[in-house]
Amino acid sequence: MTAGPIEGLAGVLIWTEAERFPAMARFYQDALGLAPRSAKPDFVNFDWSGVRLSVGVHDQVRGASREPLRIMVNLTVADIRAAHERLTRAGVVFTRAPAREDWGGWVATFADPDGNILQIMQLN
Repeated sequence: MTAGPIEGLAGVLIWTEAERFPAMARFYQDALGLAPRSAKPDFVNFDWSGVRLSVGVHDQVRGASREPLRIMVNLTVADIRAAHERLTRAGVVFTRAPAREDWGGWVATFADPDGNILQIMQLN
């Protein structure tokens, strides 16, 4: 074993501009129903057993994502149909309805207010 190996994923940080932050924070908290671990006027953090998803203001980010497919955030759910129904009622617009993948799991795709691509995944 090599010294200092990478041991896992600590989290993902999604940057936005100050004007867009309130809509982004509301989307992740209200539409997706994620419970903040911590929240500030320019930063919100969600945590699942040490894996963190954060949304924050960066002074060099402007407008919507210009390349929304460059990075895709995958969120696991136990029941994709129920999650899809709840998110649709909350105003989330899906570009791909839940569909079974060749590897056996289920995937549905949507975007946040900045245009970043996210997916909900049922792994079994």
